[in-house]
Amino acid sequence: MCGFVGFVDKKKKDEKDKIIKKMADIIKHRGPDDDGYYTDNNVALGFRRLSIIDLDGGAQPIYNEKKDKVIVFNGEIYNYREIRDDLLKLGYKFSTKSDTEVILHGYEEYGEDVLSRLRGMFAFVIYDVKEKKVFGARDFFGIKPLYYGKFDNVFMFGSEIKSFLAHPDFKKELNKEALKPYLTFQYSCLNETFFKNVYKIDPGHYFIYKDNKLEIRKYYDIAYNNGRDELDKVVDTINDTMKSSIEYHKISDVEVGSFLSSGVDSSYIVSCADVDKSFTVGFKNEGFDECEPARELSKILKKKHREEMITPDMFFDILPTVQYHSDEPHANLSAVPLYFLSKMASEDVKVVLSGEGADELFGGYLDYYDAPVVRRYKKIPYFIRHGIALLAKPFPKAKGRNFLVRNGMPLYDHYIGQAFIMNNDEANDLLQDKYKSDLRYQDIVKSTLDEVKGKPEVIQKMYLDMKFWLPYDILLKADKMTMANSLELRVPFLDKEVFKMASTVPVKYLVTKDTTKYAFRKAANEKIPSEWAKRKKLGFLVPFREWIKQDKYYKKVKSVFNEEFVKEFFDTDKLMKLLDDHYNGVKNNGRKVYTIYSFLLWYKVYFMNGYEELVK
Repeated sequence: MCGFVGFVDKKKKDEKDKIIKKMADIIKHRGPDDDGYYTDNNVALGFRRLSIIDLDGGAQPIYNEKKDKVIVFNGEIYNYREIRDDLLKLGYKFSTKSDTEVILHGYEEYGEDVLSRLRGMFAFVIYDVKEKKVFGARDFFGIKPLYYGKFDNVFMFGSEIKSFLAHPDFKKELNKEALKPYLTFQYSCLNETFFKNVYKIDPGHYFIYKDNKLEIRKYYDIAYNNGRDELDKVVDTINDTMKSSIEYHKISDVEVGSFLSSGVDSSYIVSCADVDKSFTVGFKNEGFDECEPARELSKILKKKHREEMITPDMFFDILPTVQYHSDEPHANLSAVPLYFLSKMASEDVKVVLSGEGADELFGGYLDYYDAPVVRRYKKIPYFIRHGIALLAKPFPKAKGRNFLVRNGMPLYDHYIGQAFIMNNDEANDLLQDKYKSDLRYQDIVKSTLDEVKGKPEVIQKMYLDMKFWLPYDILLKADKMTMANSLELRVPFLDKEVFKMASTVPVKYLVTKDTTKYAFRKAANEKIPSEWAKRKKLGFLVPFREWIKQDKYYKKVKSVFNEEFVKEFFDTDKLMKLLDDHYNGVKNNGRKVYTIYSFLLWYKVYFMNGYEELVK
C-alpha cells in the first residue's frame, strides 16, 4: 500500500524535481518506508512506499525494459502471479517480483484491457514517455482513491488532494456547490470535490491525458443477475467464493492481522482467514461498546487480541486530524474510532483484513426491507399512491402522512443511502444566501437509480449504496484512516469474483423481516458460533449525541459555532438553536450538529492554515 502524486506542466525538469518532492512529502504517511521519483520536461511522478510485497525489489517508479513507460501504483493485485506467468510465456522479462511490474507489462501487452484481467484494489498511473500520454485507472469498487485537478495548463493527479497544495500553480478555492449536498449526505457526493477544479475518478473508470486534453472512460460496472438457486446451494457458493477471496487477500511478505468488531462480517473474516492477531476499539457508554463480544470470540478462536477504549477527550482532540486526513469534510462518526483502531493495529502489523462491503453485497441494512404493511400498500397501482402522496404532502403533522408520502413517491425522493442528515429545505434554511442551492438530493441520485429501473426495490437500494455510500463514505474513511497510520487495509468482500457471486443471490435471501444478510448469515453460521452469526449490526456507534449534552463538550462545539468565520456559511442563530435544542433535550440533533461541526473543523484545517501543523 502506497501513495503517489504527479503533474504535467511546462516547467523545467529541475523545477519539477523540487515541487514533486514537496508534494510527495505531504503524503509520507501513506508510505514511510521509501520514496521515488521520475521527472522530465513534461511530467513529474512522485511515490511513497509502504513495503508489503517484494520488500527488496518493489521500489517505485518502475520502468519497462525500454525505459519508455513508467508506473506508480497504489494497491494490491492479488492474481499478479497468474498474470505474470502468462506474460513470461509471451516473452516479457521481469526485474522485480512485484505486482506493480505485472501491471506495467500487462499494459504493454493488453493496453487498456489489462484492467479487466486484474483482481484487486488499485489506483495507478502509467506514463508513456514517447507519446507523452498519461494513463490512470481506479479499481472496480473505489477501494483506492484517485483525484485529479486542472489549473490553466497544469494537470495534477494523485492519491490525496492535500498533496496538490504544494504545487505553486494549485489554486485553493472552495467549491460552494458542494456544501449543501454534503449537509444531506454527510460526505462529499459530487464528482467535483470541495476544492474547486479538483475531481474524483469514479470507481471502474480510467483516464487518458495527452496534449492538454483529458478523456475519462468507464471500463467496469456492477450488474445484478439474481437467480433462483436453493438456499443450501447459495450458502455453499458463498463460503467457497469467500474462501478463495480471503486466501488471495492474505498474500503478503509481511504479517497480516484483522479488525474485529462484534458483528458477523469481521467475525467471519477473522475465523476464515486464520490470522494470528485481531484488534478492536470501543466506548464505555452503554450500547456503544463492541469490545466484550470481540474479546470473547478472539478467545474462542485463540487469537492474540488487543483492544482500546476511546474517551470523549480522545475523540474531540483528534477531530482536526481526522478531517485533515479525509481531504474533504466527512461526518461519518465511525471515522474516529477507525482512526484509533488503525493506529493501534499499526503498532503490531502492516496489513489488516476488514469486513467492508458485506452489507452492500448481501443486504445488510434494515431499510432494504419493506414491512408487510408496506408491501400490501404497494400493491395499489403507483399512480393512485402517488396522487394520495401529493394530497398528504402539505400536511406535515397529519397522522400517517409520512407513510403515505414515502410509499407514494419515487424511490429517489426519499432514499439516498445509509445517511440522510437534512432535507433540501433544512439545509438551505441554515445556509447563507450565497451557499443556498437549487440542486436537490433527488437530482443527484435519480440518474443512478434510473440505471436499475424495474429491478426489485432492494436491488435499487443496494445499487445506489454501491455507487455512493460505499465508495464516498465507507471506503473513503477506510482508506484515509488506515493510511493516516501507515496501515494497509484489505477488504475480501469487495473482490470482483465475490460481487459476481453475490449478484446472483436470490432477492428473498438478502433481507427478511427478521434478518439482514439472510443467506450470508447462514453461510457464516457454518464458520463461527451462532451468537456471532446472528448478532445485529452496530457499526462503530459513537456516543457523540450523549457527549454534547455534557457542559464540557457542548461548550467545545458552541465555541466553534460562535467563531466569526462561521457567519460566512451559516445563520449562526439557527446553528445555536440546533445545538441548544439538542442540549436541552428538545430534539435529537446530534447527527446534524456533527455534520456542521465536521465541516467547520475541516475548513479551519484547510482554509485557515491549520493543515501545515498536521503534515508529518
